[in-house]
Amino acid sequence: MAHNINDNRMMYVGEKPWHGLGVELKNPATSREAIMAARLDYEVTREHLVSLESGVKIHPEMCLIRTDTKDKLGIVTEKYKIIQNVDAFDFFDNVVGEKKAIYHTAGALGLGERIWILAKLPDNMMVKKDVIEKYLLLTNSHDGKSALKMYFTPVRVVCQNTLIMSLHDASSGISIRHKGNIQAKVEEAQRVLNIATVFYSDFEKIGGRFASTKMNVANTTLYFNQVLGIDPNKPDDDNSTRSKNIRDDLFCLFERGKGNDGIDVRHSLWTAYNAVTEYTDHHRTIKNEDKDKSLRLDSIWFGTGAKLKEKAYDIGLQFAGISKN
Repeated sequence: MAHNINDNRMMYVGEKPWHGLGVELKNPATSREAIMAARLDYEVTREHLVSLESGVKIHPEMCLIRTDTKDKLGIVTEKYKIIQNVDAFDFFDNVVGEKKAIYHTAGALGLGERIWILAKLPDNMMVKKDVIEKYLLLTNSHDGKSALKMYFTPVRVVCQNTLIMSLHDASSGISIRHKGNIQAKVEEAQRVLNIATVFYSDFEKIGGRFASTKMNVANTTLYFNQVLGIDPNKPDDDNSTRSKNIRDDLFCLFERGKGNDGIDVRHSLWTAYNAVTEYTDHHRTIKNEDKDKSLRLDSIWFGTGAKLKEKAYDIGLQFAGISKN
């Protein structure tokens, strides 16, 4: 298929997303409306693996299967507990609360082994005059490889950069293993908005420190070298040459990236950090993206792009003299 967003299973609110797919909704009140519009109301079951020769089940492995398409999504043990899409989205309703957030996009990747829903929180942050919108991203998997997870996801409005996505510990998000009744986590879910308030308040202050930290050519070069893993004292090989070419691209974005003019952030650590996020989201080459546009989203949210931006943020904390803990 042309896109990995499973048979155009996607809904969105507001401006049409980057991939041009999906059903438009007008501020759905509940996640159930979103899940129906995105055609994610399918269920997943477990079936025993059996030997082709003997017909005997292979214990303890089981296969996760979509009931509507019969696609095989992953291999798990008998202890694995399925969190159905409807339950995951209902859980998100408990988190965001009625009228406290707007469901923005929802969709599935691959054959439906990963689903997500993105909600925009009220109010925005400001770094100097740079407007940052606040989002929560919930993702659930049916491949047996990851938990139900929630990320705090700031987005720089002027260039639609997704900044660091925080979910590394209990203070910045939640991760629920597929081992029990999801409803038992409702009370924990209701704490997430309070945690998000603290996270975004801290992020706004850190962004201000980044914007106030001026960067000369030497410091910017050092920053990009550390982000890209370039050792200037080692002779060039294919990897270092490629990294130095990327560094050149980052310098161009540092000087002329979207939104750098008129916001009083030029030649700052904030600009250097956003050069990395803009490059990762909009310019970085993604293999096979011409055949599958969702690969960029997958990288930005869950893959190598997310790791690169996390590294850029952590190194930025060091440059700004901010303790990570």
